[in-house]
Amino acid sequence: MKRSKLACVLIAFSLLAVACGSDEESAPSTLKIGYAADFSDLGGFADMPASQAANHFVALVNCSGGIDSNAGIDIDEVLATDLSNCSEMSGTKLEMTVENIAGDPEVTQRASQSLIDGGASALLGPAFPDFGEPLLQVAAGNMPVLFVASTEPMLADSSLLAFLVAFDDTAQASAAAEFALDQGWSNAVTFSAPGPYFGYNPEVFTEVFTAGGGNVISDYNFVPIEDMDFSAQVNEMAGAGQAPDVVYSAMLSFQSAVLRGQLDSAGVTTNYLVTDAFEATGGYFTDGVEGFYHTTHSFPSEGSRIKALADSYEAANGSPLENASFGGLAVDAVAVIVDAFVRTKSTDPKVIGEAIAVAKDVNGATGDLTYVGTTGVPAKPVYVHQVVGGAPTLAATID
Repeated sequence: MKRSKLACVLIAFSLLAVACGSDEESAPSTLKIGYAADFSDLGGFADMPASQAANHFVALVNCSGGIDSNAGIDIDEVLATDLSNCSEMSGTKLEMTVENIAGDPEVTQRASQSLIDGGASALLGPAFPDFGEPLLQVAAGNMPVLFVASTEPMLADSSLLAFLVAFDDTAQASAAAEFALDQGWSNAVTFSAPGPYFGYNPEVFTEVFTAGGGNVISDYNFVPIEDMDFSAQVNEMAGAGQAPDVVYSAMLSFQSAVLRGQLDSAGVTTNYLVTDAFEATGGYFTDGVEGFYHTTHSFPSEGSRIKALADSYEAANGSPLENASFGGLAVDAVAVIVDAFVRTKSTDPKVIGEAIAVAKDVNGATGDLTYVGTTGVPAKPVYVHQVVGGAPTLAATID
């Protein structure tokens, strides 16, 4: 049977396309990300605004035309995208699926497996190790996991494709100690509880503060969340006859406010420097914290990406993003995954994870993230805020 010249040309062209591949074939149509988010009372402070910001950012990326398989995304252009005037999809579509782990390890494992079975190339994880570790057990080193708001160093292990998106507690406590020394504060008191975060942050602060010439007069024990009476510790501090220059702790905001009130009543006037738990637990909505300093993840200065994110979210939703810092960390996580996808042209989880481990200078909302040469904790700045007039002001940025 004879074929026409046109048919032969078409057949030859299609064979050439199969042999060489085309841009459309080499670029996957969709990049899927799963978020095992904790919306319980325990983790909702972080994962609720983070998931909202992540979904919003994904919508912005897709509205701007998707992911360019060669150029990736320009985060500044994406954050300036108007959702009411979207471009035609020309790149890879970004897809986000969120599962609520409800503050339960068993639910965490089921939700994580569901996200993996749904084709996710990477997972975003919750803030606390109690639920992060079950997630890592399911991922089993074959799926990259990025913990959006966690500062727990033990969750990060690039060899297992486990990464933090925020700085870790070592960095945040060290930055706090450097800041205290820079203020000329030579004597400190710490409040701690055994274990990670509530114990580890004061421990690192003490090490760095004393190494820099400071003196930690005493460390007082407390029970996180529960203690609302610090009279024994306050009486001892008042009896010492000299107030410390600063009190440092990882207390939740409502506890630190009570401590401050009791110290004021005892005539002990000092400065207060606390961790990112302050902002996480509604510090700016708590009475009695005027003048407090705290470490955190960003500052919404004019022209900053974190402010652009907050403005974009409010314009699109008619209400403000509850916490722009934690929202910004979620955007950072998505940006890191997109960067790995663009560099590898792959949606394979193992390939994506290995690419994240060597990521360098990825533009995020809270800053630029670098993982190469680390154990899975990004090199990024720590911000110190002071509460002035009930609002955050930038006191320092510590690299």
